[in-house]
Amino acid sequence: MFTGLVEIIGTVSALEQLDESSSGGGGTSLTISDAQDILGDASLGDSISVNGTCLTVTEFDKSSFKVGVAPETLRRTNLGSLQKGSNVNLERAVSAATRMGGHFVQGHVDDIASVESVTPDGNALTFRFKPRNPDVLRYIVEKGYVTIDGASLTVTRVEDGPNGFWEVMLIAYTQEKVVTAAKKPGDHVNVEVDQVGKYVEKSVNGYFEKGAQGEFAILEKMVNRLVDERLKSLGK
Repeated sequence: MFTGLVEIIGTVSALEQLDESSSGGGGTSLTISDAQDILGDASLGDSISVNGTCLTVTEFDKSSFKVGVAPETLRRTNLGSLQKGSNVNLERAVSAATRMGGHFVQGHVDDIASVESVTPDGNALTFRFKPRNPDVLRYIVEKGYVTIDGASLTVTRVEDGPNGFWEVMLIAYTQEKVVTAAKKPGDHVNVEVDQVGKYVEKSVNGYFEKGAQGEFAILEKMVNRLVDERLKSLGK
């Protein structure tokens, strides 16, 4: 579990293709340097968010660490496009003493989105993103949270539909702390939506499914009761 508050920006210093007989199963091994600020308490097997993707530390020294990226992860994230010298957002998994300044982030990427536009607004930048799968838009709401490459950001605008998009604004301080600020139109980012929306959707769907099977859903009972009480108050 993470907070979406990027701790540092690291640099990809090496990429190694893994054969299918290795523990990486044909994926890629990444070595990430300039990470000394988050490795003082590191242990093998720790989870570190790399561009919003939860990965396991397999090797480390004072300033760098290595992680394996499975083929499925390469297909579902933008990690497959990383090159030597690429910058990445890094965050360690939360501890009991961590301040929850962002929101609950799992490090499980839901979709890849493309940068549609970057618009200056004073010293801030407004980024517009278009998802690869428009279905994720139902979990993105104005003033809600969305995780972009591991950074917890506030949604400033949403347009639903097949050609839908959402926007976030990066203030000057945030621009210095996350890799998103360097993105250009056409670049891709990892997206994780707020998990609360998924749980609510599943719960509501469950209630209606039960109602459709002949059982009264809790929500349906509540609506019927409110309607009855309103009719009584009107004398009908």
